[in-house]
Amino acid sequence: MYKLFIVAISLTFFSCNNSRTSKNTSKATGWAINAEGGFQYETDYKGQETGPGLVFIEGGTFTKGKVQDDVMKDWNNSPNQQHVMSYYMDATEVTNMMYMEFLDWTERNFPSTNPMYEDVYNSILPDTLVWRNRLGSTEDLVENYLRNPAYGQYPVVGVNWVQANEFANWRTDRHNEKILIDAGYLASDRDINGKKRNKKEGEEIKDKATGAGANFVTETYVLKPGSTYGDRNEDRFSNAKVNQRKSKDTTNTGFKSASRETGLISPKYRLPSESEWEYAALALSENRDYNMYRGRKKYPWSGQYTRSGEIKVLGDQLANFKNSDGDYGGIAGWSDDGADITNAVKSYAPNDFGLYDMAGNVSEWVADVYRPIVDDEFNDFNYFRGNVYKKNEISEDGKTYKITDEVEYQLLPNGKKVAVILPGEISRVPVDEIDTRFRTNYTESYNINFRDGDKASSRNFLDNEEESMDSIIGSNSKETNAMYNSPDLKVVNDMGEFVYDSKKRTSLVNDQARVYKGGSWKDRAYWLDPAQRRFYPEEKSTDYIGFRCAMSRIGAKNGGGDKKRN
Repeated sequence: MYKLFIVAISLTFFSCNNSRTSKNTSKATGWAINAEGGFQYETDYKGQETGPGLVFIEGGTFTKGKVQDDVMKDWNNSPNQQHVMSYYMDATEVTNMMYMEFLDWTERNFPSTNPMYEDVYNSILPDTLVWRNRLGSTEDLVENYLRNPAYGQYPVVGVNWVQANEFANWRTDRHNEKILIDAGYLASDRDINGKKRNKKEGEEIKDKATGAGANFVTETYVLKPGSTYGDRNEDRFSNAKVNQRKSKDTTNTGFKSASRETGLISPKYRLPSESEWEYAALALSENRDYNMYRGRKKYPWSGQYTRSGEIKVLGDQLANFKNSDGDYGGIAGWSDDGADITNAVKSYAPNDFGLYDMAGNVSEWVADVYRPIVDDEFNDFNYFRGNVYKKNEISEDGKTYKITDEVEYQLLPNGKKVAVILPGEISRVPVDEIDTRFRTNYTESYNINFRDGDKASSRNFLDNEEESMDSIIGSNSKETNAMYNSPDLKVVNDMGEFVYDSKKRTSLVNDQARVYKGGSWKDRAYWLDPAQRRFYPEEKSTDYIGFRCAMSRIGAKNGGGDKKRN
């Protein structure tokens, strides 16, 4: 018995030792991995962590589009089978409080009192005037909805599509900065605004994180860490003893920075694609039997009705929407949905994925450019229309990346502008013919109107009645207009005056028309179907469109668990 015990212990030790050895030994060459001076690789990676506010959505195959009660027959959401990869999505819509944090950080780091940044803060402000109604008394909403704590947990509105993207970019950088502070790569003695937490007596500190490149930018940190935080770079890097084999030396600092190989750098927060949003809203997993779905769903919840069948809440509406003309919330003392305008997030039960308000409350921006037809003949995997491929710009010396030192704005057709590039970011330029030469999967930078609005698909490809092809070639907007005859969205002429398109137009579909999904507090139940799709100009905002963020899943489809395939 004693001998058997010794043998068992020996085998266990040998097995553990062999496992440890194999994990740190190359299966290609037999050489040691992570030995000093040798090949370095993260062999203890535990998988992607779920970011703040997100829930995991396991990807799969589903029928995208209207599958029942298509009474309008509007040739807009024809059913087609699609597959989406696993991803993460905000459990709730972005709230006023969340967006106010974005505003607060921006004003602290790019104060409007500084002439360099005087328009940055204003460019991301939600338009509170969307609440105005020429025959309605809504001025209290104009003044209070965004900032009053009474509405802190209500979904933010008055945000256009461009501003929603900038929020997602800001959120990405703040999230990664926090990860690197917690991991010991960045100094933990400073707060989110760069101010030192514990000032010692007589110590001279820089209490403002302003100036060219003074903010943390994820891409700059990864590709050119020596330029992160601009002239305050060394002041922000940590001298903590981080794992040396996971790190690379930064320029002229002696400190270590985290590369993508560490697994610490989180993917970007972004707007979900239309396919992702619709798949998440349907939550078909509750209708699954083995490897197939039992029927279809009309709403994010089970059943064909908008009212609850549970005894405790029998008859309660399952979402916030307009019941009929003049009925936004029922009569006094007997409210159908508990709200007359929007409602606080999580006021209604989540769907099977744990997502709240995927029907009602506010409609939501998604990333896609609108087209009447989803081109499933070309692609049925992670479908998305809106790709404009760019690359990092190289400095004039041809050796380093070009870091921006000024604010760059996107001028919108309505005359407003949004700060889309801040100091410290790596400049991005479209890919060119050299980058796409001999490629078969894409041939140019601009792919928004591919097969639906480009030269090859335009209905008047050889029609020279209004304008010659010489004027169409090379202008993506003119290519789209050639097919959809949409207004020319020029903002100002050479004299700085507004220019309005006076030609006869037949469509509002263009490359700036973005899809929004889900019914809102202003919509009838018909629009609560996740398959419904509408579009709105990306530069405009309303009192009924908000948004939520998504994040790609890196690695295992099922989240790294032990779930069986069958």
